[in-house]
Amino acid sequence: MSEQFEFGGEIVWRPTAEHIERANLTEFIRRHDLVDFNELMQRSTEDVAWYTDALLKFLKIEFYEPYTEVVDLSDGIQWPKWCVGGKMNIVHNCLDKYIGTQTESKIAYIWEGEQGETRQITYGELYYQTNQTANALRSLGLSKGDAIGIFMPMTPEIIVALLAIAKIGAIIVPLFSGYGLSAVVTRLNETDAKALFCADGFFRRGKLVLTKAIADKAAQRVPSLNKMIVLNRAGQEVEMTKGRDHWWHELIPAQETEADTEVTAAEDTLMVIYTSGTTGRPKGAVHTHCGFPIKATQDVAFGMDFHADEIIYWITDMGWMLGPWMVFGPLIMGGTGFLYDGALDYPGPDRLWSMIARHKINKLGLSPTLIRALMAHGEEPVGAHDLSSLRMVGSTGEPWNHKPWMWLFEIIGKGKIPIINYTGGTELAGGILMGNPLLPIKPTSFPGPCPGVAADVLDEDGKSVVNQVGELVIKTPWIGMTRGFWKDPIRYLKSYWSRWTDVWVHGDWAAVDSDGQWYVLGRSDDTIKVAGKRLGPAEVESILVEHTDVVEAAAIGVPHKIKGSQVIAFCVLQPQAEASDRLRDELCEKVAQAMGKPLTPGNVLFVSALPMTRNAKVMRRMIRAAYLGLELGDTSSLVNPEAVEEIKRVK
Repeated sequence: MSEQFEFGGEIVWRPTAEHIERANLTEFIRRHDLVDFNELMQRSTEDVAWYTDALLKFLKIEFYEPYTEVVDLSDGIQWPKWCVGGKMNIVHNCLDKYIGTQTESKIAYIWEGEQGETRQITYGELYYQTNQTANALRSLGLSKGDAIGIFMPMTPEIIVALLAIAKIGAIIVPLFSGYGLSAVVTRLNETDAKALFCADGFFRRGKLVLTKAIADKAAQRVPSLNKMIVLNRAGQEVEMTKGRDHWWHELIPAQETEADTEVTAAEDTLMVIYTSGTTGRPKGAVHTHCGFPIKATQDVAFGMDFHADEIIYWITDMGWMLGPWMVFGPLIMGGTGFLYDGALDYPGPDRLWSMIARHKINKLGLSPTLIRALMAHGEEPVGAHDLSSLRMVGSTGEPWNHKPWMWLFEIIGKGKIPIINYTGGTELAGGILMGNPLLPIKPTSFPGPCPGVAADVLDEDGKSVVNQVGELVIKTPWIGMTRGFWKDPIRYLKSYWSRWTDVWVHGDWAAVDSDGQWYVLGRSDDTIKVAGKRLGPAEVESILVEHTDVVEAAAIGVPHKIKGSQVIAFCVLQPQAEASDRLRDELCEKVAQAMGKPLTPGNVLFVSALPMTRNAKVMRRMIRAAYLGLELGDTSSLVNPEAVEEIKRVK
């Protein structure tokens, strides 16, 4: 990363008195006689036990047996034990406790399918369907501690399946709905999964995507897998293996509507959710009943300021951390979630905006990548719909560039709605940094860390720095942190705790400016070092996408005899733009003027798409590997493998 980073300029959004008064954070601060958010940050990171206890009470988390100690750090901060001695099940806090209250009749989720069909499910209906599904699982011989995979599209049944697995004390293994065979097999084999929820297929851009055949092939390669529950989502005839396969609509509705919720220890494993590393096999982050859901709900409540009278939609798949986040957070808060199963640009580029208007969505979460894509269609698709219900937009997945951030702020938010930038990861159960309704915002910035997260930026010598780019780190434990990687504690320690003593190194370049605004500039393992100068891809990419012809860009470093490395850039152009030597020269000159001649790209290549994960992160390591003819490594989270093949051809 270049030694000096040019920060985001002036503050463009400040909270109104209404934002501050309505905020969950304000209520929490007043409840504990704190002066302001700064005092909350200080106390929550200096006294983690106090804050965690206060958070659990604020979120009204109920225990069957109370914990005797909030956190036990006797094994080091890498291995904390939370809610020691406590007995609970997170499903009790999502559903059970609402039965017999006014919330029982409230809408828990609204769903829309790509073909236009819609459904609603109340808390009561979700409770009874979860009970039936839990009974179905038990009738198949499944019980506490068994790993069960979920390989389904985003329909209401996926919520039911996830909650039913947790209800019986089993282990949730979420999988991306678009995974290929090897990705499914790897995750199910590693967890010794005994059962799998899947679907016959789903629709994307009007085309049928069949998934049962993938599940069948996976079952042949996963010896432990002997039960499969199949949702008839697409109305397709599929092969069913007698004794192993069961149709959802035949097995589950026939079950009793009452079911016991398994009493689990607070630290019992709830979920193993996989995240791809830059090298090696995927990492199975282990999460517990008192861990992931608590951190996720904190961020829903404090960052997105979600209330029980609101509707929240974060664009996600269940295989991404934000999938379970969209289950636990809204339900624990007693509000309404929104699900969509389909492509956001089908049948037209206004699909997202039309759903916001039609369902009166209040809180929206998306990725910078999506906005860059929708910007290409101009303002007309936005203007055709009433977006007045929107109160806040969240963003995660990739660093922002200035132009698309401002487009979102001005065109979608009319300059009045805060953009809550959010960064963290699967291993954290949520965010390190996140905006909130109490703090002012600069373009592309994160106004501060999440409460309870002792974030810092360290230089190469491990010293805290301001107005300088360094490693994003965390210095104290937090309740949502992974309990290690599944069956691989050494890799967990090596991944996060090996650089500095008792410091979590997240692997992102970050910076804090003089006003206390934070910036994330990409993965530190994507760093390019040109003639001794460290350069982050986001710096080059932001310059390139400022050009009117460029929609998206990715920068990588490749070996150079003299400089050590040189920049190679890949650009996706606007539909009407033409790739040419002239445009290539313009883009190179634009970078040279902004960054200095030594950092001029060695080449700019034009491609139709950038390789991305299913959660919209650009796969720079894969771009680099394809360009240099190296091994691609783990490709399981790649959504568009054809983009990699194109890079191999254009070099």
